[in-house]
This record gives sequence, structure tokens and C-alpha cells, in this order.
Amino acid sequence: MKATERKLVLVTRRTRLQELIVKHHTLAQARFALEHLGADLSDYLAEDQAYAASLDLLTETLQAWGRHHIVERSYLPNYLFAPDDIVLALGSDGLVANTMKYLDGQPLVGINPEPSRWDGLLLPFQAQELAALLPELARDRRPTRAVTMAEAKLSDGQTLRAVNELFIGPRTHTSALYDIALGERHESQSSSGLIVATGLGSTAWIKSVVTGSLGIARALHGQGLAADYPARAWDEPSLHFAVREPFPSKSSTTELAFGEVTAGQPLRLRSRMPEGGVIFSDGIEADFLRFGAGMEARISVAAQRGCLVV
Repeated sequence: MKATERKLVLVTRRTRLQELIVKHHTLAQARFALEHLGADLSDYLAEDQAYAASLDLLTETLQAWGRHHIVERSYLPNYLFAPDDIVLALGSDGLVANTMKYLDGQPLVGINPEPSRWDGLLLPFQAQELAALLPELARDRRPTRAVTMAEAKLSDGQTLRAVNELFIGPRTHTSALYDIALGERHESQSSSGLIVATGLGSTAWIKSVVTGSLGIARALHGQGLAADYPARAWDEPSLHFAVREPFPSKSSTTELAFGEVTAGQPLRLRSRMPEGGVIFSDGIEADFLRFGAGMEARISVAAQRGCLVV
């Protein structure tokens, strides 16, 4: 296959304004709902216009290139990517992460639709740069960064990958009940769930969990504890887990509250929740695995790695 015959796949997302219109059916009704609450629609409009302008530029580039698909984020779980596809994501860092977990080594280009709005750690490019970038991408001459992903595999064969983190716990604000094992250590726990983070995710949710725990410990026992949870390399071949709010009782213990997970030492959990137990990744609660009573989950480093174009 010639380089120019490679298919481009552009992943998009709805803007906040589009989400409001879906909810309220028309722009006028969305405006009325916001203004009734004392909010201003102007920022929603500005975001939507900036996104539309970037999308128009990208669409022109895609049409000039040839083979391409445009896929809205909600269809990602069912979209079949070809091994030689070049994948583009137009949106926030979260959209890049959500796209990467469905790929198997295809190069992923994060495109920032509005640099003044989005920090864009995973969005190094803008729409107007794509045309000049494509020839290098198509010939695999553009540098990339490897990204370690986490994977949850259930005893019924279902799997879910994560670029930042996996959450295992209750779907609502109730207690998560499960048995947990890492190597030779194992115990029964009751908590509000646990986070398993990658190196890329080390500056996200797990940092909040660990920082909060350290702050409470310092308040109770003095200032001698470390003050921060350090960031880790994106390609580090291990994961870290942290249990949120573990509760000690006659039937639950709290010794296994933090640790490292590797391919050779996975984390194993067995649900004791009759209903409401879930596993979701990267903050996308709608895309989840049911983790009901008796189900076992094996959490480890995914065999696949993300490939982010830089």
C-alpha cells in the first residue's frame, strides 16, 4: 500500500453547546434553560464556534487526502480500526486518552481545537498544521511517544483498557465490597473503590487520592511525611493502585491500600457486591464493565501500548 492510501480516522466529540441542544432539543430552549439559571451562553457559543472552525479545516484536509472516516466519540467502542490507520483526535486531553485505549499501536495525533482554552498535554498540534504533517505521518517518519496502558480482564472474558486509570468500585455512593490480592498478600476490603493508574495517569486522579491521604496523615501525626506523589514516565512498565477510604471492621482490613502492579504481579479482585459494582476507565462512566458478586478481575499492564505522535 502506498503511503497516500492509508486511511485517516478523525475522532470528534460533542461540544458543551451541542450537548445542551441534545438535552433541550433546540438552541433557543438551551439558551432559555441557561439564562433561567443565571448563566451566560456566550462561552458555550465561543467554544462551539472554535471547535467548528477547527473541524472545518480538518475536513478540508481529509477530503484532499482521500480515504477517511469521521467518528463521534460515542461510537468508539464499536469502531474497527485497521492496522495501518492514522488516527486523529480533535478535542481535549480526555478525548485523546479515550481514543487511545481502543487502538492497537496505530499512531494517534492529538489536535487542540482552541489552545487558549485547553492546556493540551496530549494535544501538540493545531488543525492548520495537519496538511504539512500528513506526509511524514504516512511514512512513519514522525517521532512518537510510547504510553503504557492498564487492562482489566474479567473472569467471563470481558476486557477494558485505560490510558490514565481504571476505577473499580460502586456505581453509586455506596461501599465497595471485594477481596483483593497482590502476590502473596490478600485481604477482604470495604472502601469507596480503588484507582489503578498508569504513568501518564500519575498526575491525575491517583495524585488526588494519595495527596489527600498524606494531608490527613500529616494533620494527625505531624509534618514529617512526604508532601507529594511524584509523576512517573508515560512508558513506565508498571501501574500503581490506591484504595479510596478503606474501612476497618470485623470483616474488612486495610493493609493492602497502595502498591505496584506489573505484568508479572497482577492485582486480583473478586467482587462481593450483589449489584452496582463496576469497572470503568479514564473517567468515562458510560463505558463500563459490570463487576457483580463472584466476578473476578485481573488488573495488569496491557500488552498493547499507546503511540502518541509528537
